[in-house]
Amino acid sequence: MREGSKKRTLAASQARILLVDDEEAILQTMRSILETEGYAVETASGGREAIELFRNAPCDVALCDVKMQGMDGIELLVALREITPELPVIMISGHGTIDTAVEALKKGAYDYIQKPLDLNRLLVSLRNALERSSLVEETQRLRQRVQQDFELVGESEVIQDVRAMMRRVAATHARVLVTGENGTGKELVARGIHQLSSLASGPFIEVNCAAIPSELIESELFGHEKGAFTSAIKQRKGKFELACDGTLFLDEIGDMSLDAQAKVLRALQEWRITRVGGDKEIEVNPRVIAATNKNLQEEIRAGRFREDLYHRLSVILIHVPPLRERREDIPLLVERFVTLLCKQNGVSKRKISKDAMATLCEYPWTGNVRELHNIVERLLIMTDGEIAASDVQRYVN
Repeated sequence: MREGSKKRTLAASQARILLVDDEEAILQTMRSILETEGYAVETASGGREAIELFRNAPCDVALCDVKMQGMDGIELLVALREITPELPVIMISGHGTIDTAVEALKKGAYDYIQKPLDLNRLLVSLRNALERSSLVEETQRLRQRVQQDFELVGESEVIQDVRAMMRRVAATHARVLVTGENGTGKELVARGIHQLSSLASGPFIEVNCAAIPSELIESELFGHEKGAFTSAIKQRKGKFELACDGTLFLDEIGDMSLDAQAKVLRALQEWRITRVGGDKEIEVNPRVIAATNKNLQEEIRAGRFREDLYHRLSVILIHVPPLRERREDIPLLVERFVTLLCKQNGVSKRKISKDAMATLCEYPWTGNVRELHNIVERLLIMTDGEIAASDVQRYVN
């Protein structure tokens, strides 16, 4: 057997196919062919039977005849995708018309193949459908991991209030200003709002306004044309463009220069930007969330922040409390960090003694949740076995 065939059979052996046709001879012939290719095959002679089979043992791909007695293939397609919207369904028909094919594809069919079947065409469609399913599953796993990594952990009243506000705000496109000390989780709030919103499938673009030199912030936000300045060797889109149909997160907005603030204000007023070195106005439509650890009211009084920009950004204000104001959340946070860090490093989950946890809860945590995460990671690296209060006292400083 050729190496390519071996790889294909190994991949196929992990896939389950649901084959639905009301002609027994076709079922048996197709089953024999697919099993020879290494697939596990379940057969059903009608739509109702297929649905029952699928509910009891979900498959990876469904092959459905269009014309069947009772529930036809199109109805079965709709029913299967109501159960599992991501399921690839390949429709097969010996009496198909263009209208039938179009209807099937509109209802979510992955492919439409006419009888007599071209075996190579069918096998290629199956392999492509399985690859698509794998990509969908991987995307879902990554999305779940991202949601877990960026989840705002805690059951304190103040954190529950923050989460309630996030859910309410996410249903709108209102601009949000998130305030709080360094390390409290302002980015988590921004990402959480994005994930809960209708824009979740769009990009989440972050700009750290404190990390970009003032002379480059305009190019970073609005992009530039080729030759706009010495190092502009090609055209580049800015963050406002990249975040279209998604969320633009302006972190540390309080550190942005007054000149850049004026340009951001104009973009928020008109929803148009112009690249550096260009003269064409470009329409943009990101949802804007800003964050700062500064008191912007004091910055306004000191002349370092524009009041009109503040009012543009602060349609909704969300304050993330420091860790010292929600100490009851520390055990939950520690447990989460221990679980994630042990999993990342491929080691067994470690225990923390009650005395060690009590000591962690008493610490002032001036660096907030970020500092707590770093300390937990340090304890896991520098200690063996159960983490004791003496370990905390030794390594927390």
